[in-house]
Amino acid sequence: MATRKVTLSLDEAAWSYAEQAAARAGISPSAWISRAVRREAVRMGVGPMPEVTTEAAADAAELAAGEEAMRASG
Repeated sequence: MATRKVTLSLDEAAWSYAEQAAARAGISPSAWISRAVRREAVRMGVGPMPEVTTEAAADAAELAAGEEAMRASG
């Protein structure tokens, strides 16, 4: 998946939530925010991109790997 570097401003609480959720998912805050944005856009009816099914499968695989890594670390 192609990425684009952007600058965002988030309030402290939003950044803290993103960091905590990303850690639980075993991914970077940037990857977590990207997923959250895609989910919210689809929820609001923006519509899925043509590759959204492939990305969703990759997201699920990353999440499963992150959860397994967390279980393995205790």
